[in-house]
Amino acid sequence: MASSADEQPDDAGHTSYVDWGLAASTGRRLVSDGPTVSAAEARAAVEELRAAAARAHGPVAETARMDASAGSESPVHVVDRTAWIDVNVASMQAMMDPVIDKITAKKAAGRAARAVGAKVTGTETGALMGYVASKVLGQYDLAPGGQPSLLLVAPNIVTAERELGVDPSDFRLWVCLHEETHRVQFTAVPWLRDHLVTRVRDLMVDLVPDPEALQQRLHSALRELPGALREGGAGIADLVVAPQQRAEMASVTAIMALLEGHADVVMDDVGPQIVPSVEQIRARFDRRRKGAGGIDRLLRRLLGLEAKMRQYRDGAVFCRAVTDKVGVDGLNAVWTSPQTLPTPTEIESPLDWVARVHG
Repeated sequence: MASSADEQPDDAGHTSYVDWGLAASTGRRLVSDGPTVSAAEARAAVEELRAAAARAHGPVAETARMDASAGSESPVHVVDRTAWIDVNVASMQAMMDPVIDKITAKKAAGRAARAVGAKVTGTETGALMGYVASKVLGQYDLAPGGQPSLLLVAPNIVTAERELGVDPSDFRLWVCLHEETHRVQFTAVPWLRDHLVTRVRDLMVDLVPDPEALQQRLHSALRELPGALREGGAGIADLVVAPQQRAEMASVTAIMALLEGHADVVMDDVGPQIVPSVEQIRARFDRRRKGAGGIDRLLRRLLGLEAKMRQYRDGAVFCRAVTDKVGVDGLNAVWTSPQTLPTPTEIESPLDWVARVHG
C-alpha cells in the first residue's frame, strides 16, 4: 500500500497538501450502488448513450450557430459512478496543484499540519465526490492540463429515467442535448477553457487564507451555519469568503451561469425537433428537482447547489432576453473574447449587456 500523499513528493519535488488517493478511495467507498440492470441492459444503455451523443451534436451546433467542427478532439465517455469519481479527482488535482504551489510559496505549513490536513481534506473531498457521483447525469470535464471530454454517467441516467417514468431513449437523447451544448461551447470557443481554468485558479489562490486565518474563518462559518440551512441560505463556500473576494466569485459565477443557461436554452430549442416526449420529460424533471427533500435537500443547500440552480435559471433568462433583442448571432457575440462575457450585473440585466456590446 502506498503511503499518504503528504509523504510522497510529486514530480516537482514538493509534497502535496491533499491526499488525492484517499479522496478517490473514499469517494468509491461511499458512493451508493447504481440501479439493478442485467449485463445486456447495461451494454444497451452504454451503446444508446454513445449514439445519442453523436446524434445530438449536429442539431445542437446548428441551433447554437457555433462552429464545433473540432468536437472530435474532446471524446465522449460513458462511465459508471466510480469512474466519474476517478476522472473528477484527477481533474481536481490538476486544477488545485498549481494553486497549492502558489499558496505554499507564501507560507508553508509544518509537516505535522500537512499530514493531518492532507488526510482531512482528502476525506472531505472523497465524501463530496461520493455524494455528487450519484446525482450528476453528465459533465463536460475541462481536464486542466489533460484531454477534455464529455462524461455521461449511465447508472444515474437510468435511475432518473426510471424514477421519472419517461421513455428511456427520449430521456437519454434529451440529457445529451444539454451536455453536447457544453462540448460545442468549449470546442467552438478555443480561448474559453484556459480562461475559465485561470480565473478559477486565481480565485482559489485569493480565497485560501493562511492557516491562522482559515481557522478563524471556520469558526465564523460554524456560527453562521444555522443560516445556511434555511431556505435560500448560502452554501458553506459563501460562509468562508471575505467580502472583498465576493466580486471575483460573482464574476466567475456569471460565466458558469452563462454556460449552463445557454445549454438549457439550446436544449429546449432542439428538444421538440428530435425528442418526441420532450414536454413530458421537462415537466417531470423540473418537478423532481423541486421535490428533493430531507437529507438530500440539506446537502444541496450546504454545498451551494440550490443557489447554483438559481444562477443557472438566471443564465437561461439572460440568453433568451438577448436572443429576443438581437438574435442568436447577436447572442454569440458573448463568445468573442473575455471582455464580452457578461458581468454579474448584466446576467440580471441582459439589455445592459446588449447596450455595452452592441451599442
